[in-house]
Amino acid sequence: MKYNRFCGLALTALFVCNPLTAQEIPEILTSDSGGSDTYLPDFSYAGYGFGTEPIPKIDNVIDVADFGAVPDDGKDDSVALKAALAAAHKEDGPVRVQMHAGRYLLSEILWIEKSGIVLSGIGMGDGGTTLHMPRPLNQIDDDGALTEIRQYLSEENKYERIEDMNLDVLFSEYSWSAGFIWTRVPEGRHATYIERYDRPIDVLADIQTGTRGTRELVVADTSALSVGQVLQINWHNRAGPNGPLIKSLYGDTDLKVGSRHWELPERPLVRQATEILAIDGGRVTIADPLLHDISAELPANFARWDHLKNVGLQDFALEFPDNPYFGHHNEAGYNGVYFTGVHNGWIRNVRIKDSDSGILTDDIANVTIANIVTEGDHKAHYSVHVGNVHNVLIDGLNVFNPTEHSLSFNTLATKSVYTNSTVWQTPTLDQHAGANHQNLYDNVTVHLTPDQTSDDGEQLYDLYKAGGAGYWQPGHGRFNTAWNVKVIVEGGVGPDEQVVILGGSEGPDARVIGMHGNREIVLDHRPQPYVESMNKKVTGVPSLYEYQLNQRTRDEDRR
Repeated sequence: MKYNRFCGLALTALFVCNPLTAQEIPEILTSDSGGSDTYLPDFSYAGYGFGTEPIPKIDNVIDVADFGAVPDDGKDDSVALKAALAAAHKEDGPVRVQMHAGRYLLSEILWIEKSGIVLSGIGMGDGGTTLHMPRPLNQIDDDGALTEIRQYLSEENKYERIEDMNLDVLFSEYSWSAGFIWTRVPEGRHATYIERYDRPIDVLADIQTGTRGTRELVVADTSALSVGQVLQINWHNRAGPNGPLIKSLYGDTDLKVGSRHWELPERPLVRQATEILAIDGGRVTIADPLLHDISAELPANFARWDHLKNVGLQDFALEFPDNPYFGHHNEAGYNGVYFTGVHNGWIRNVRIKDSDSGILTDDIANVTIANIVTEGDHKAHYSVHVGNVHNVLIDGLNVFNPTEHSLSFNTLATKSVYTNSTVWQTPTLDQHAGANHQNLYDNVTVHLTPDQTSDDGEQLYDLYKAGGAGYWQPGHGRFNTAWNVKVIVEGGVGPDEQVVILGGSEGPDARVIGMHGNREIVLDHRPQPYVESMNKKVTGVPSLYEYQLNQRTRDEDRR
């Protein structure tokens, strides 16, 4: 394999390479963004309140001590903590369930099923609040919440089979679902597995026209719509493997598109949770830009979305005991948080130790996940996982523990962002297939040691190592972006040598801007992305998310 050391790119791929010299602003930010060659989504709408509203302070407090939860007494606190949460569910308005300094023992799931509930400690470090879970979820009653996924795994013959390890077991239901703190809409079904359990979609209005990247739609009948509604825009693929939604997702790619994209046409293939800001006759203004065009050829609708709002988790640690690693898809259920069915929520200032997965998500939108630490010696499946989500912001994540997938954009994740985050070992920028698209890795740092060697002796690391079933491939849709990814090589590569960063199972029309580090980087990304500023940090725009947010808020202030 031969590489161009000037540009830092494989000569075997036709990359667009525009290394910056005196420029501080990349060309992709100054070119006509309407063209597919240089289209860059506006990622600034990720996070609580579409990126512009502060997380609220909740002054109404329920003290867990009033229900018998006493830290550091060696007694199980599950009943008392559940009683405090039950009282919170009876409150009319927002309420903070407050824990104190010390260690609480938890051996049951803490369910949050009402808007406006915040579970809070007083900090995630020394002198803070710790929840210790002595047993995994596979020893705990989940009240039937995982019945469907268990049936799905069995019916679909989902087994982890490794012959030389004599391993032949059904996938664990805890690989990508469930947690000791679990938010959900009562009677909700946020993860859909088996088609016979699908519920009718409550369509409120068909949308006639809309243009990708804009916020104004034309709707023939707005009688069921009102300002302030939070709904989902649904795009279905009822046109098969060559339909216009497939083309909008993947462009004119030669990559094989998996069958799941068309074999369940009554399920939306793309969902965008948004808020209606204005209605003027048949013109409807929504809170964030459209993911795709809408037309007679590419239809979409507004549908009801059941969800909670203003749910928060903050200022505590979750610790699990030392526990063996049973392998990929064979997790026992040491999972911290399962955040489902929430719009405008948050998880912040949380430390998680020795988990199978730290934070798992499903069916959420405009959630901020900030200042999270995952640590310990136990290998996790995920640190923070985002799947079936829209506009989720992960800001300030530090991953100290080994993981299978450290920064994961999973199935049906859209317009979500990892920013200002660091992975300290075994990093992966996991784009997990399943129509995830228009997501951003922004100003993240990865620490790695090459784990492969080419026939020519080049040191390689598969940073983009991804999972995902074949029926959901490619790895991602168009316009997934990596901006100012810093690669710190810990060993194995001399100061005058280069490291090859692999991305062998990705998707079309990716953007890689400002990948740099302490060694010369060669990017072998397939298919070829749009590339600028290889081996140079984009100093004029350190964070694309912050840049776009500042641009948007400045423009809104001018209006």
